[in-house]
Amino acid sequence: MINFTSQFYNMKHLLFISVFICNLAVAQSDKSILKSVKKSVYFLADDKLEGRRTGTAGEKEAMLFITKSFVDIGLEPLFLFNSNERYGKMYTQIFEVNEGVMFKTNRIQFNNEKEKFESGNDYFPLPYSKNGSANIESINNNVAFFDLSKLIQDSIGNPHYDFDEELYKNLKQTIESKHPKAIFIYNANDTGITIAFDHKNKRESLNALLMVCKKSVVEEIKKSNDLQHQVLVEIEISPKIKQGINVAGFIDNGASNTIILGAHYDHLGYGEDKNSLYVGSTPMIHNGADDNASGTAALIALAKIIKNKGNKKYNYLFAAFSGEELGLYGSKYFVEHCPINLNSVNYMINMDMVGRLNDSTHGLTIGGYGTSPVWGKIINTNDAYFKIKIDSAGSGPSDHTSFYRKDIPVLFFFTGTHSDYHKPSDDAEKINFEGEVKIIHYIESLIGKTVELDKIPFLKTREAASMGKSSFKVTMGIMPDYTFSGNGVLVDGVSDNRPAQKAGIKTGDVIIQLGDFIISDVQTYMQALNKHTKGETINVKIIRGKEEMSLKLTF
Repeated sequence: MINFTSQFYNMKHLLFISVFICNLAVAQSDKSILKSVKKSVYFLADDKLEGRRTGTAGEKEAMLFITKSFVDIGLEPLFLFNSNERYGKMYTQIFEVNEGVMFKTNRIQFNNEKEKFESGNDYFPLPYSKNGSANIESINNNVAFFDLSKLIQDSIGNPHYDFDEELYKNLKQTIESKHPKAIFIYNANDTGITIAFDHKNKRESLNALLMVCKKSVVEEIKKSNDLQHQVLVEIEISPKIKQGINVAGFIDNGASNTIILGAHYDHLGYGEDKNSLYVGSTPMIHNGADDNASGTAALIALAKIIKNKGNKKYNYLFAAFSGEELGLYGSKYFVEHCPINLNSVNYMINMDMVGRLNDSTHGLTIGGYGTSPVWGKIINTNDAYFKIKIDSAGSGPSDHTSFYRKDIPVLFFFTGTHSDYHKPSDDAEKINFEGEVKIIHYIESLIGKTVELDKIPFLKTREAASMGKSSFKVTMGIMPDYTFSGNGVLVDGVSDNRPAQKAGIKTGDVIIQLGDFIISDVQTYMQALNKHTKGETINVKIIRGKEEMSLKLTF
C-alpha cells in the first residue's frame, strides 16, 4: 500500500529545496551583476578620466576599459584593421569630429623686423577670414579699419541683438564697397581685445584678411604706413578636427539576423563644448555617472549575461559610442560604416541614463515603442514593479535615433532627468545600483521574448516633439544633422504636420537663413528660433541640391 502522506511530504520537501536553490542562484546572479555595474560606473566616472570628453585621454582610458571588458567576456572584434580583412579585426572604430576652425598661422610683422606684438594676446584672426598673406604698403588703398565701439554700444541692453551677425554683415559690406586686402578690427574705446576667437563659427569666409587687434596694434600699423614702412599680415585658418572612438564586440552565432545593444560612454569633460548646465566660473570635471556610465555599465553586464545564456537564434552586437554629447557623432558614423549588413539587424536597444531609478515611483521611460507593432505586444505597461511611461517616437536626443533613421526598430531606456544632469555633481555615489540591476533584468527578459519570434517589422513614427532638452518659443519640426560640417543646418529628418513639412522643407535640405537671421550652424539655428514667435510667418532660405530656394514658413 502506498503511503500518500509520506509521498506528499517528500514532494513538498523537494519543491522547497528546488525553490530555495533557484532563489539562491538568482541572488548570486544579482550579486554578480551588481558588482559588475558598480565596477564599471566607478571606473568610468572617476575624476582621473576627466569627464570622458570625446578626443581626450579620458575617452581613451574609458575605451580601453570597455575593450578589456568585451575581451574578458569573450566577445569577438568586428572592425577591419586598416579596412583590410588580411590584417585582422579590432574592437575599435575611429571617426572624426569637426569642431569648427582654428588658426594655424597668425602674424603681423612690421618692416621685416622682429615682431612687436604677440599673436593671441595682442591680435588674432576672425574665423571667417580669408587665408593668405599681404604686404600692406598703403593704408589708403590696401587697408580698412573697423571700430567695434558702435556695435558694442548698440548691443547694450538689447537681448535680441546678434553682435556676431552684425559684425559679419558690416565686414562683408566693407569688403564689397572698399575691396581691402585686410581689415583691422579694434575697439576705439578700449585698450584691450573685447571679442574672442570663436572656433565653432561656420560662417562662409569673406574675401579679406580679418584681424582683431588691440588699439595699440592699430596705432602702430597707422604710424608705420604713414612712414611708408611695410606691414606683413599672414593668416591661415584650418578645420579643427579631433578623433572619437566607438567600441564594439560581437557574439557570432552564424545566424542570419543580429540584435544590437548600445550605449554612449562619452561625457562633457570640463564643459568645454558649452553643453554644461553648471553656472560656476571655476572649471570642474563632469563625471557623468548617470550620463552615461550607467548605460555603459548596463551594456557590459548584458553582454556577459547574453554570452553565458548561449541562445543561438540571433547574433548579438554590443556597441559603446563616443561623440553622443556632441550630436550623435559616433552612432551616426557607426550606421554609415556598419561592420554588418544593416538589413540583417533585427532591432536596436539603447540605454542612456538608466542609473537613477526612483525607489518610490520605479518610473522607467521606454522610447521607440511605436517603431514596431511587436513592442506593444510584449511590453506590459502595467508592469508589476516598474511604472512604465512609453514614448512612441523613434527619434530623440540619443543614439537610437541613428538606427531609427535606417529603418531599424529601436527601444530607448531612460530613468529620467534630475538636478545633476550635465553638471559636475553627476557622481557615482548617487547611482541606484540595485535599481539598475532590475532594469538590466527587465531588458534581458524583453530580449528573451523576442528571441522566440522571427525578425520583427519596422514602423515609421512621428518625430519627437522636442529633439533635445532645450526649450524654444517655437519649433520647426526638423532633426538637424549635428555632424554636418558645412555652412548652414542639414535637415536629417522632418516631422509630419509640423511647420517645416508644411513649408515644403525636406530631408537633405540645408537651411541657410530664417527670416533675417543667417544660419551657419546648429547653434545659430537655435539662436534664431528664439527670435521668432508662434503664428509668425517668415521666409526660409534653403539649398536643395545645387539650387537655392526661398520658402514661406509659419510657426
